[in-house]
Amino acid sequence: MAKNTKVLSIILGGGKGTRLYPLTKERSKPAVPFGGKHRIVDIPISNCINSGFNKVYILTQFNSASLHMHISHGYSFDTFSGGFVEILAAEQTFEHSGWFEGTADAVRKNFAHFGTQKPAYYVILSGDQLYQMDLREFLDNHIESGAEISIATTAVTREDATGFGIMKVNKKREITAFMEKPAANLDINDWIIPDESRTAGATKGKDYLASMGIYIFNAETLYKVLDNDSTDFGKEIIPAAIKNHKVQSYIYDGYWEDIGTIKSFYEANLNLTNISPKFNFYDEDKPIFTHSRNLPSSKMNNANMNNALASEGCIITEATINNSLVGLRSIVEAGSYLDGVICMGADYYETAEEKEENKRLGRPSVGIGKNCRIKKCIIDKNARIGDNCSIGHTGKKYEDGDHGIFFVADDIIVIPKNTIVPTGTII
Repeated sequence: MAKNTKVLSIILGGGKGTRLYPLTKERSKPAVPFGGKHRIVDIPISNCINSGFNKVYILTQFNSASLHMHISHGYSFDTFSGGFVEILAAEQTFEHSGWFEGTADAVRKNFAHFGTQKPAYYVILSGDQLYQMDLREFLDNHIESGAEISIATTAVTREDATGFGIMKVNKKREITAFMEKPAANLDINDWIIPDESRTAGATKGKDYLASMGIYIFNAETLYKVLDNDSTDFGKEIIPAAIKNHKVQSYIYDGYWEDIGTIKSFYEANLNLTNISPKFNFYDEDKPIFTHSRNLPSSKMNNANMNNALASEGCIITEATINNSLVGLRSIVEAGSYLDGVICMGADYYETAEEKEENKRLGRPSVGIGKNCRIKKCIIDKNARIGDNCSIGHTGKKYEDGDHGIFFVADDIIVIPKNTIVPTGTII
C-alpha cells in the first residue's frame, strides 16, 4: 500500500468527442451513459480504485457540467483514506490563458495541482475505453523492468494495425520504435512480436503490438518529456521519448475496446446483453462503481425480454425487448417492440399532472409510447417517442449526419437527448 500512495492517476477526459456526437452534444465524452446505469468514466475510475490507486484526477474542458455532477455524487472517500476523485477543468492562469491543446498539454498545464501530491509515478489513462486491468501488475512490471516509461499494449492483427499506433519491441519487451497507423500495403513484418516477448495467452494471428493509450511515467521522466511545446502523447511525446528513455511494453491479454465512436459504443453496449459478454460487470472482486441513485426496482408488467438488460427504476408494460438495453427510469408502453436498441432512459419521472399536460399539448410523455417498432437505434436520455412510431424498419439507408429529429452514424440511428418524436413518425 505504501507504493500505491506514491501513484497519481490522471484520466484524460478527451476533447469535443466529435466521433460520439450527438451523444456528446450536451455532455463530455466520459459522461456518456454506458451499460444502462454507468457512465464511461466509471470504467477507468473503477480500474484505479480496484487497483488501490485512490488518488485520481480527471482532466476535461468541454461540456463538463454533467461530469462534475456525476463525480460529486458518485465518488467520495473518508477522511482517513487520503483518496479522492476530482475534476480539473481547463482554467486561465497567469502562466497560460488558452484551452488544453492536446493530451500532453492538458497534463503539463496541471502540474501545479499534481505536484502537491508528490507522486513518484503517474498513471495516465484514457477516458473512453472499456477494459478491466489490474494496474498494480502494470506498476510492478514497470518498476521491475527499470523503465522510465511503460506503455500498455495489446496484440492486434495486421488488418487492425492500420487503426493504431504500433510498437516495435525487442526480446525484453523494450520498445525500440513507434509507427502511427501503418498503411495496409506497408511491409511491417520486422515489427512482428518476437516469440520471446509473446504472452502465454497470445492469440494466433495477432502479431503486432498496439498502444492502448495507457501509460506509466516515473515522475521526473514525465516532467522532462513535457518540458517543451509538444501537445499530444501518442503523436509526439511517446515517439520522441523512445529515442532518449527506456520505454517498456506491458502486454495486456484481456478484453479491451476503444468506445470512442458511435459504432464501437453501440456494439460494446449490445455485447453486454450476450449470455457471456466480453466485459464482465458481474465480478464482485472488481466492481464497476457509479453514482448510487436509490431508485426502485424495475417493474415488468407482462413484458417479454430476451437477451436484454433493464436498469433500475424502469416500467415496461406488455412490450417485447430483444437484444437491447434499457437505462435508468425507462418507460416502455404496451405493444412496443425493441430489437438492438440502447435506450438510455431518463433523468426524472413525470408526474400524473405533467402527463395530463402532455396530452393536452399533444406532446408524448418521456419514454417510448404504445405500439412502437424500433430497431438498431440509440435513444438518448429524456427522449419522447410518441405512439405508433417506426424507427429502423423501413430499410432506407440514410447518409451519416443530422436529419433533424434524428442523427445517423454507420447506419445506426441516434435519437438525441430531449428530442420529441411525434406520434406516427416513420424513420
